[in-house]
Amino acid sequence: MNRRRLAALLLPAALLAGCASVPSAPETTWFRLPEPVAGDRMQTPAVELPIVVETFLADGLYSDQSLIYTLDAEADRLRTYHYQLWIDPPARLLQRRLIAALRASGVSPVVTDRLPTRLETLRVQGRIARLDRVRTERGWEVAVSLVLRAEPSSGGRPWVIGEYHRQLPAPGDRVADSVRAYGQALDQIHADFIADLAGHARRAAAGDDALQMR
Repeated sequence: MNRRRLAALLLPAALLAGCASVPSAPETTWFRLPEPVAGDRMQTPAVELPIVVETFLADGLYSDQSLIYTLDAEADRLRTYHYQLWIDPPARLLQRRLIAALRASGVSPVVTDRLPTRLETLRVQGRIARLDRVRTERGWEVAVSLVLRAEPSSGGRPWVIGEYHRQLPAPGDRVADSVRAYGQALDQIHADFIADLAGHARRAAAGDDALQMR
């Protein structure tokens, strides 16, 4: 067998061997938030109006399903994971979690994502300002900032307007550990927001309708 014919026979085998050695793409992992930890339930609803929580607003990177991280503590440069994704867009995930927290608290007899427009309701709007996994000298942390607003659908003075922020350490270096910390941060933010709603309702019942700002 001459050299040219031998090379023609060996070339396909070499190509196949080379293809077999190419590393496969990482497997995509989808994350859901952990179950919320409910606080004490109110004996009597503080808010008489039904509460409607609208889909959160999310600009830029925060509208995408990829988890976001940064390697500088100041979070000047954000990056996204290609294979680490939320199970749903964050705007939907956070809307549903806030609905669950409001229902569990007993702050209102009715909490939902929509009601007929003819009904008077307390509308809650949210915007994701931060939902970052942050690398610090101490390890990984999560930073969550939500801009929340509650106002009657009939108009008038808003009840609550403010930015709620938490930055908590993750219990480990895995992305799954950070997802657990996200759940804790959101539970704490929701507790603060519910307290502000209930506080405004009590003051309004006493004749003080001042806006609650954060």
